[in-house]
Amino acid sequence: MSENPSTTSAGEASADRRRRTKLRLNSSMIIGGVLILLIVALALVSFIWTPYGPSAVDPVARLQPSSPEHLFGTDRFGRDTLTWIMYGARITLMVGIVAVGIAVLIGTPVGIVAAVFAQYPWGAWLGAVIMRANDILLAFPALLLAIVFAAVYQPGTGPAMVAVGIAAIPGFARVARSGTMQVLGSEYVRAAKASNRSVPAIAIVHVLPNIASMVIVQASVAFAISVLAEAGLSFLGLGTQAPVPSWGRMLQESQQFLSTQPGLALWPGLFIAIAVLGFNLLGDGLRDRFDPKMEARGNG
Repeated sequence: MSENPSTTSAGEASADRRRRTKLRLNSSMIIGGVLILLIVALALVSFIWTPYGPSAVDPVARLQPSSPEHLFGTDRFGRDTLTWIMYGARITLMVGIVAVGIAVLIGTPVGIVAAVFAQYPWGAWLGAVIMRANDILLAFPALLLAIVFAAVYQPGTGPAMVAVGIAAIPGFARVARSGTMQVLGSEYVRAAKASNRSVPAIAIVHVLPNIASMVIVQASVAFAISVLAEAGLSFLGLGTQAPVPSWGRMLQESQQFLSTQPGLALWPGLFIAIAVLGFNLLGDGLRDRFDPKMEARGNG
């Protein structure tokens, strides 16, 4: 029996769409990964080598443009800008890792517990209370929490990390709850319930592995937000304090020299943009890769 030409054409078109989709997804993740690796490489190299010390001051070389001695120029104290960029990468990654870690470790279990309680008549109200409390926390941005922590304690990297992490908890709780609700409605979870598997066992064995991809995507996006939040808090004086290098504080200190030495704002701003773009691209690529609807569109 001869093959229908229209069916063959449709199949080829579908295969071509799948190839283009995979290429686009791979490109997004690769570009994002390369940008992130650049920031990670700067941070790692700074542990073993930097052009100058972070506290090395040369008043004679202050406010110099890019040169062979100072590739990114110098600031108002004669400190090497490239050295500060490299040290600032450490702070950026540390804040992101700690803040996202706080949000993942608290937000994910909260979302799972709220979804599990919602499955039982006796626990539906408790799940609703948990999510309403989560919504209230969503009304407090990282900046407001950082101001509160700065008033109670002192401005610094630690309070900034905690503030950014707490502000990111509601996003993880919502994602975890949504994913858990989908998993709990699946046939294999119903079978596990019928075999008298305990709720904690179902959550660990069935729920966590199936929502891990959603949490990873959310973590990538939250990392980008953390980078921006840390830079903004440091710019306002609520984050990393002198003499620790920070990209946000470098931007704040460069304001008065924008007309005479714009490179002082260009370099930290550029690397903040690279870090944010890298994590956003990675998150977009992972989201499309893990999204079953995207795969369904590719197979359609």
